[in-house]
Amino acid sequence: MDIKIISWEQTIPLRQSVLWPNKPPQHCHVEGDTDGLHFGAFVDEKLVCVASVYFKLGRARLRKFATDVSYQQQGIGTSMLQHILKSLNEANAECFWCDARESAVMFYQRFGMHKCSERFYKDGIAYFKMEVGL
Repeated sequence: MDIKIISWEQTIPLRQSVLWPNKPPQHCHVEGDTDGLHFGAFVDEKLVCVASVYFKLGRARLRKFATDVSYQQQGIGTSMLQHILKSLNEANAECFWCDARESAVMFYQRFGMHKCSERFYKDGIAYFKMEVGL
């Protein structure tokens, strides 16, 4: 597996197919994409995992983290998050946070992240704001 920086446009097909399969691709384009840092994990040159990070005042926000369903439960997402956290530490980011789907809370807790909000909903899906100091 190879993790590298990619363009925001490269993230859209995987974001859409994994996170919002019933929505059009443009639903997966978020404000700030042109300024964000976008990571892609490749297996045999196939893009199988994407994650985007947006910076504001020392805080790094993870958004649109998606792994191809055929490649889930193989450690690819874990490797991606480890890579991102290492990059953020090297960049002297102070905090890493995200809006985590309720189904992914335990995954993020493995990286020291904790819930810092009550449950809230986006398009009928339950989320919690989670963060960790760096």
